[in-house]
Amino acid sequence: MGYVYGMRAGCDKLTAAPKRAAKRAAKRAAKRAAKRAAKPAWLAPPLCLAIASALMLATAQPAVGQAEAWQLITPPQSSQVFARDGSLIGEIGKEWRTIVSIRTLPPYLPNAFIAVEDHRFYQHNGVDLMGIAGAIKDNLLGASRGASTITQLLVGNMHPDLVNRQDISLSRKLREQRAALEMERNYSKSQILEAFLNQINFGHGWYGVESAARHYFGKAAAELTLAESATLAALPKSPVQYDPSRYPDRARSRRNSVLDLMVEQKMVTAAEAAAAKRERMRTAPNGGMSAPSPYFIDAVRVQAERAGVPVSQGGYRIFTGLDPALQRGAVSALLEETAAIEQRPDWGHATLANHPRGTSDFLQGAVVALDANTGLVRALVGGRSYTEAPFNRATNGLRQPGSSFKPFVYATAIADSIPPNAIVSDSAIVIAYDRQSYRPKNSDGAYLGEMTLRDAITKSRNTVAVQLWQQFGADSVIAMARRFGLSSAIAPYPSSAIGASVVRPLDFVASFATLATLGTPVQPRFFTRIEDRERRIVVEQPNVPLPPAISPQVAWVVRDMMRDVVERGTATAVRRILPAGVPVAGKTGTTDDNTDLWFVGITPTIVAGVWLGFDRPQPIAERGVAGGSLAAPVFARMLERAGYAQPSDEWNTPPDGVTSAVLDRQSGRPASADTPDDRRYVEYFIAGTEPGALRVHARRLFGLGPIVF
Repeated sequence: MGYVYGMRAGCDKLTAAPKRAAKRAAKRAAKRAAKRAAKPAWLAPPLCLAIASALMLATAQPAVGQAEAWQLITPPQSSQVFARDGSLIGEIGKEWRTIVSIRTLPPYLPNAFIAVEDHRFYQHNGVDLMGIAGAIKDNLLGASRGASTITQLLVGNMHPDLVNRQDISLSRKLREQRAALEMERNYSKSQILEAFLNQINFGHGWYGVESAARHYFGKAAAELTLAESATLAALPKSPVQYDPSRYPDRARSRRNSVLDLMVEQKMVTAAEAAAAKRERMRTAPNGGMSAPSPYFIDAVRVQAERAGVPVSQGGYRIFTGLDPALQRGAVSALLEETAAIEQRPDWGHATLANHPRGTSDFLQGAVVALDANTGLVRALVGGRSYTEAPFNRATNGLRQPGSSFKPFVYATAIADSIPPNAIVSDSAIVIAYDRQSYRPKNSDGAYLGEMTLRDAITKSRNTVAVQLWQQFGADSVIAMARRFGLSSAIAPYPSSAIGASVVRPLDFVASFATLATLGTPVQPRFFTRIEDRERRIVVEQPNVPLPPAISPQVAWVVRDMMRDVVERGTATAVRRILPAGVPVAGKTGTTDDNTDLWFVGITPTIVAGVWLGFDRPQPIAERGVAGGSLAAPVFARMLERAGYAQPSDEWNTPPDGVTSAVLDRQSGRPASADTPDDRRYVEYFIAGTEPGALRVHARRLFGLGPIVF
């Protein structure tokens, strides 16, 4: 009834003679209505509207001060983001829209909208009096329908600030009709229809037929079938109720009704409509995008704007290096593994499925994967649910890396001519600095005594890493991390040796590429080029090699030591998923109180890292959690699902300047005829540090005892 009262109020505002005529007509209509069983309240407003419209059609002139409402304007467009294979992975802009010419569309697509919205579109001049009369008749008979033309709908949708279609008063309707009449005086039917097709809201933030076709059906509007076109034409009535991806049965029924209208209006034959009705209701998965990538799209937007390109204003095409298969693998692996953690019997936190709405107080995670040789981001996940928590932990999070920082410490030692078979001591130590004492402990609370440097990183012994930090100096280790490409500030305290200083996951993971490339760091890149509306390149990001950080020999030896972390150390969970022939090196990380869990892994083509934790740091669990057991499987399953688990012999040949020898794993000395096979292994040395080539005095390395070769 609000509509009726609004219409009556609008009638009262008509002036002089038109007002008296409207009153007389309203009285006559009221008498006729009283003789019927219909609802009399609906009679006066439609008739009032019809009379007002007729008067307006007879005397209409351009509306002073309302010219803007009839003008066609270019609506906001979005910028499209493409993966490395050219597939769409997202758009940037408040309204996802790409404007297309009506000439590129199959004729049945605009006809479907005409059939359901305004079948007399080509006969009226913006306001359909016959349609209004039909609406009056239907209202008298107890049915309700509108009489707005496509032109009127376009006016309201294109200029909502001037003609608010939520306003149900007659005055709004008259303003809309005046604007529609003026629009048709200034533009052709084809221009108006094209603007309408590019303007409509199809739900999900998708506007215009091109965007709707792309996201609902995974194709351009020019490629839509008759059935798909009718499905889109069915949506403007209620994009939510007839969403084909959520309610396929409702959408199918509404689509078939549109097809029937097209037959009635001789736009298609009965046979064509029947064939279209037999077409199954198929929609594209993931909104027509090849991989769910909202966190990555956010990062791309930030990087593009920093490069001076206003991509949020729309119309740009951004080409990235994202691998859809790897991205899908990263998303699914993170979601499944974290969900499994939440199913633990001793889980004492909220879960993704059951947590206070509006908060992110559930286990979070981040995954970053880069091309090891170019730095292009191949996959990026900044959290478990973008809708629940859009903060990008992969690019903006600051977390302690724990023991995953140790490769920088060991690289410093290897670069200083300490061989991987040097014997070190895992024992309790006390370090005094700044009037305080620091007592590093191992995660298992035990000390294993003498072992090789290789075993120390394989078993992630904290006390050894801290002793190396002390021996070579904080400045040396921090400088090494800088050369690798790590930009985060590292505090010059012994605890930083085992990852007490916070890092950003993206930068941290990228620094490990230096080991994959045998010494050359890479710069993370989110896109290769950006094109404008005319397909002109406005920005390019070519792969510019950076200066070497360390020698190939040092990188080879450290990487090989990290391979043992996967084969027999703290990250054996990786090898339970990936076949033995797939080369993988890596390092786990678990911070104090099990607050942050990490795994960073390297393959010949990909360097990737996984972080798990809470946004507000707190223990994940009291026991039974570690980077190797919970974060490492995410890395492995991502590669497995993306097809990256391929055997390779790429790491089998060391670079010049690296020698090898068969050693006894227990003693670190050359194997003898009596050495059991299970203790034999091949160790690699930088030339000049192999057994027999160099003798190092015990006090050169923390003064804890002789170094045996």
